[in-house]
Amino acid sequence: MYSRDWETQVKDYRSHLLFERGLARNSVEAYMRDVREFRKFIERNAGGLLPGEVNASHIEGYMSEVYDRGLQASSQARRLSGIRSFFSFLQATEIIDSSPAEFTAAPKVGRRLPDILSVVEIDAMLSAIDLSTEHGHRNRAMLEVLYSCGLRVSELVSLRLGDLFFGDGFVRVTGKGDRQRLVPLSDEARRQIELWLDRRRMMEVDAKSVDTVFLNRRGRKLSRISVFNIIREAASLAGIAKQVSPHTLRHSFATHLLEGGASIRQVQEMLGHESILTTEIYTHLDRSHLRRSIEKHHPLG
Repeated sequence: MYSRDWETQVKDYRSHLLFERGLARNSVEAYMRDVREFRKFIERNAGGLLPGEVNASHIEGYMSEVYDRGLQASSQARRLSGIRSFFSFLQATEIIDSSPAEFTAAPKVGRRLPDILSVVEIDAMLSAIDLSTEHGHRNRAMLEVLYSCGLRVSELVSLRLGDLFFGDGFVRVTGKGDRQRLVPLSDEARRQIELWLDRRRMMEVDAKSVDTVFLNRRGRKLSRISVFNIIREAASLAGIAKQVSPHTLRHSFATHLLEGGASIRQVQEMLGHESILTTEIYTHLDRSHLRRSIEKHHPLG
């Protein structure tokens, strides 16, 4: 008989996240932490209850405990999301007929609008990079790519020479869950990458990084922390007081595209978001832009 115990179901769920949904390992481990924490709650409060015996009152009891711990609403919502995902899997595999988490109300979470930079601030950051230094052209190229392509920092440091299609004007990006997408490459970004590659050819490159675009001084793949530090230094030199990270450039890329008239579907595709709901956070356009759009497109504008 097929086992319905926690160990078996959690193991099968992990395989489902990895191989069927194709999630990145970091995402998988986040889901697994949520399930393990909920399982411990069940063991403390309901003895040897099997996954298929959990009901809505157990879910609500767990969420009450999470609330009493003083966790922020966003953290509470994430835990509930992880539990829902697990029981949805059990329902899909016919271990249970319906999910006990289906009707549990999620805490209200205010969506924090991401910080963005103006075009003037981004130009100031680019201009602040000293191209006469050893890695000036590398740093300039990275900023150009982050802003003009909207890449995540993990996508930037993983970029390979074989992902550059200068003739077609595109870069191939491998995002979350190893999903690939093609993103248009601006002429200036292409020019800056080519200037960096000219210098890269004179470097001694580590055997494991021969196809990696952006390298550190030892000829190895750049770390995410290094990119953060480079971005922060450029912002500081440009006199920008905001907390600036690689993701700030991604936020700015998306917002400026929408303000320029791009559709949210186009932005979703370029950012590599699986759901358009994720992209909607970038629709925090300024009022003047919204007013101009209404005046231009509304029949009574």
